[in-house]
Amino acid sequence: MFTEQTIFIGSLLLLISILLSKTSHRLGIPSLILFLLLGMLAGSEGIGGIYFDDSSIAQFIGNIALVFIIFSGGLDTKWSEVKPILWRGIVLSTIGVFITAISLGFFINWCTDFSFIESLLIGSIVSSTDAAAVFAIFRSRGKQKLKNNLEPTLEFESASNDPMAYFLTTTMIFLIMNPSTSIESTIILLVKSLSLGALLGVVFGKGMVFLTNKVSLHIPALYPVRTIALALLTFSVSYLVGGNGLISAYIAALILGNSTFAHKKAQIQFFDGIAWLMQIIMFITLGLLVFPSQIVPVIGIGLIISFFLILVARPMAIFLCLIPFKVAVKDQVFISWVGIRGAVPIILATFPIAAGLGSAHMIFNIIFFITITSALLQGSTINIFAQYLGLTSSENGK
Repeated sequence: MFTEQTIFIGSLLLLISILLSKTSHRLGIPSLILFLLLGMLAGSEGIGGIYFDDSSIAQFIGNIALVFIIFSGGLDTKWSEVKPILWRGIVLSTIGVFITAISLGFFINWCTDFSFIESLLIGSIVSSTDAAAVFAIFRSRGKQKLKNNLEPTLEFESASNDPMAYFLTTTMIFLIMNPSTSIESTIILLVKSLSLGALLGVVFGKGMVFLTNKVSLHIPALYPVRTIALALLTFSVSYLVGGNGLISAYIAALILGNSTFAHKKAQIQFFDGIAWLMQIIMFITLGLLVFPSQIVPVIGIGLIISFFLILVARPMAIFLCLIPFKVAVKDQVFISWVGIRGAVPIILATFPIAAGLGSAHMIFNIIFFITITSALLQGSTINIFAQYLGLTSSENGK
């Protein structure tokens, strides 16, 4: 009976989410907000009464979902668009994340009772932009495109900046629990993670192209199934040898998507659907993990941190990182505004809970509120802001 009830509730939530996505598009509200709110409504303090507080399960679901979301984004990204902005994207996804985390950490330490390391931990958790939110917003724009290679810049940044945020978050947690840790060793781990992730992404990407074209299958429907297996294999192998699995998955998908392979159009459409399914499951799960009554006490400090992040920390990081690239001021302003926080910060916010830190639950609630604020304020105004700055164009460039 329990299994049948679970299937019924899950299918009902999925159907409602799909219908809500149409509403969110019309209202200009990011779908992730409605998915999160649906999860909260279905939770123990909502009308659904579903009690869920297992952060480890939420982490697992979130990681699997991110693999598919980032893989789908890489599969649908043209290398010709990424190549001109490659280095600026790399700088934004590494140094930009670091500057955001550090500046926000100093501010939190100055205006709250959190210790310096705890403040840096909060800054690290919300330092990366969200690939799921950015891909979803840009993919829903239809024929409207952004000028000056802004779209690939923002997509590449959001898909590749999670490793730095992950590294900073785990490092801060480790420093809290082990104050005598060597900084040099953590830097070595970061370099190893990024370089191995990139290298394995190239290797697996080339392997996917070879395997897909050289080993034919007797059932066409099995082609996307094989690609699913290869995507998960890329992520897991990279993780097991010390690389960053998300970067590996993105680079592998980028190589595959820019090559000719069997049933290419059908597979890209398939993964686009899978990415949306993973977004819905991930955001509903994270919504279930939240207890709304615990969010209310942190609204004040959450607003202060949110506004500093959106109006100071993110713009400062963008303007400093783009100095060598001679990017127009209005382009930098727009890139600063598209610093949407989403699932990744909430997933990273479960790490302190799993580590047993004393302030973990308060940190989680603050991060959740910051994410909601960012998605509502920034996510719902991206298209309007782009038009105001004169940065939109149709596919034919007009």
